[in-house]
Amino acid sequence: MTEIASLHITHPRITVLGVQPARPPFRIVEIDGQVVGEARTLIDVLEAAAAFGITVHDLDDPESVRWVGGDKFTWTRR
Repeated sequence: MTEIASLHITHPRITVLGVQPARPPFRIVEIDGQVVGEARTLIDVLEAAAAFGITVHDLDDPESVRWVGGDKFTWTRR
């Protein structure tokens, strides 16, 4: 098997997009490719996931959550 054939590409169910310039700033949350709402804190992300029956055990696990434009601690524009 070649290296390319053995790559594991993850497609997490939850995607948190980059910070949007607003007052207060927020991040758009997608679940299964659909926009489900806005998050201003980590709690908002967890609540959105729970509303869709998803339990997140590790916010740093790239197979659970994909963070775009920052990590779980990025909630303001830089």
